[in-house]
Amino acid sequence: MKNGKRPTKRECEQIKVYGLNPANWLIFKNLHDELHLVHRETGTKRVISK
Repeated sequence: MKNGKRPTKRECEQIKVYGLNPANWLIFKNLHDELHLVHRETGTKRVISK
């Protein structure tokens, strides 16, 4: 798996909509209709729609 990147301001807003803390999540795939996130500490993966 590729290394996760810090979310941009716009991506942080999308993460907050799903009730997640953007400080704890990194983006490892950014598709046109969804974001693939990985947790900084636990490595848990999650996919959210844009």
